[in-house]
Amino acid sequence: MSVIHVLQFALDGASAEQAAVAANLANAQTPGYRAEDVSFEQSLASALASGGTAAVTETPSAAPPGTDGNNVELATQIVEGEQAMLEYEAVTHSLNAQFRLVQGAAGGRFT
Repeated sequence: MSVIHVLQFALDGASAEQAAVAANLANAQTPGYRAEDVSFEQSLASALASGGTAAVTETPSAAPPGTDGNNVELATQIVEGEQAMLEYEAVTHSLNAQFRLVQGAAGGRFT
């Protein structure tokens, strides 16, 4: 698995995390709504260790439901959203750095 493939998967995972947080926040007042959690870090680590493939998985949140059956915790979602945004930014910077290296190796300028 090349560095660019790993970074692309991490970018997809961070994007899926952001989408799940957005859906959870949009349904924070929906009775019976069960929050979704996204996990890709463990799958990526396993794929890197074994040379296999990785997958982004969505699972229902284990948070206990409130009186209306909804289990979205706003504070948790805000923190998870910030974390996903920072992960996305970090991976984007790393991916851009890889492309600049390829560009430089191909005789282009580093910009």
